[in-house]
Amino acid sequence: MRNRFLAVLAAAAALAANIDYTAEGQRWWSHVEALAADDMQGRNTGSEGYQKAADYVRRQFERAGLKPAGANGYFQPMKFDVAQIVEDQSSVALVRDGKAAPLKLGEDAVISLRSDLAPSVEGPLVFVGYGVAIPEAHHNDLSGLDLKGKIAVYLAGGPRSASSELRAHYSSLGERWAALRKAGATGLVSIQNPKHMDVPWARSSLARLQPSMRLADPALNDARGLRFSLTFNPDRAEKLFEGSGHSFRELLALADAGQPLPRFALPASLVAKVSVKRWQVDSMNVVGVREGSDPKLKNEYVVLSAHLDHLGVGQPIGGDRIYNGAMDDASGVASLIDIAQQLQQGRARLKRSALFLAVTGEEKGLQGSRYFAAHPSVDAASLVADINLDMYLPLFPLRWLEVQGVNESTLGDEIRAAARDYGVEVQADKEPDRNLFIRSDQYSFVRRGVPALAFKFGYKPGTPEEKTAKEWLRNRYHAPSDDLKQPVDKAAAAKFNRILLDLVRRVANSEQRPQWHRESFFRRFAAGT
Repeated sequence: MRNRFLAVLAAAAALAANIDYTAEGQRWWSHVEALAADDMQGRNTGSEGYQKAADYVRRQFERAGLKPAGANGYFQPMKFDVAQIVEDQSSVALVRDGKAAPLKLGEDAVISLRSDLAPSVEGPLVFVGYGVAIPEAHHNDLSGLDLKGKIAVYLAGGPRSASSELRAHYSSLGERWAALRKAGATGLVSIQNPKHMDVPWARSSLARLQPSMRLADPALNDARGLRFSLTFNPDRAEKLFEGSGHSFRELLALADAGQPLPRFALPASLVAKVSVKRWQVDSMNVVGVREGSDPKLKNEYVVLSAHLDHLGVGQPIGGDRIYNGAMDDASGVASLIDIAQQLQQGRARLKRSALFLAVTGEEKGLQGSRYFAAHPSVDAASLVADINLDMYLPLFPLRWLEVQGVNESTLGDEIRAAARDYGVEVQADKEPDRNLFIRSDQYSFVRRGVPALAFKFGYKPGTPEEKTAKEWLRNRYHAPSDDLKQPVDKAAAAKFNRILLDLVRRVANSEQRPQWHRESFFRRFAAGT
């Protein structure tokens, strides 16, 4: 048995060694070039550029032999409610002792439009720690608080007593707002920990003038009842705590040390007036299916997902207004296309069907994947796994692969085995405070009980690879410079695609569908558990 196992490993290693990664990487890059070209205008949800990109993906799915999956062919249409702030007619102020101190929108704070915004809001402020209730970690920031009619101020993130995935789940807008709404809050003020910000404030605040979108279906709105939401610049946050006996610096020090955060009333009220323009747009997911060969298993589906949308045309940085989104996430959609083509060219027989899903509205809050997970174009009970490809960043050779959700289900065993055949070591999430597990489309499937994984190129602390990845986030993430001119390791992307292709084969051909581990928190979302 041992000799047979070693022979299998040797055969796999020989196969990996004989792959022309340079040619395959260039093929993958050709799809990135098409999707991130300037004439796609940043692929904003509902835009002409997005429609053009969706048509490109549809044609590539057809060429790869994928079949349409729904009543509308390869497209799954949906409607979005759109809101755009009229900033010169909006205002926010802190009121102390009857005196109003206006905040400068864009510099001090940004009004979030992902809520049921009221035209005017007024309420006292209360600092509520992280503003989360996590029963499994015996943590409840809201215990004993009466927030009726008040606006909750919280530090983004969660307590270290909870696992990274658990912390991320309860830190999501839906879970956090559900707990705060139950406690009586009418609005939110969030402050990010500067140590965990992917994008500097000066750049992220530029997006405040862009339209915000959410699904028109009210049943899929996690922010129902949220009348006001504000994101505060951490560099200006001390003004929130004036006269409270606490400082933001003190609270950050406690959080960074893993210590409990205090909860206390702030000696100020917030007064806001908000003017918003509203309209609707249509957009769509793109869905294609490679049918399985096993009569008993072909009606089960392994989903490969990636988001097609990006940020469109926005505020200029360095004279460039087009947010091309090459790595975020033309790279992931290009991998979907490449894997579909490899399955066709290799004439691989999959027992289960593979469903390829390019979603819209990820940048608007995982909207397109949420719609698909709620209204799949196949039987919902037939979805066995989601393999999500979002901004995996092939910026250097692939030696380590960081996998979100790797310890939550049996999918972790499959990806470890697939990566091992290519000499790649799998890592768990090294930066739990970034909440990556809930920040991309796999989370929409997790919430419906479907085991899921997401990926990014990994690294060891203190290595040049770590420096490269962090510099990319600081300088290119959600910026026009995420374009076709940046340095990319195309051969490493091809190697990644091969590993994912092997993962699809393993999951599709296994006699057992993937299962949540018994100790996984997310197991509760699966039907019948």
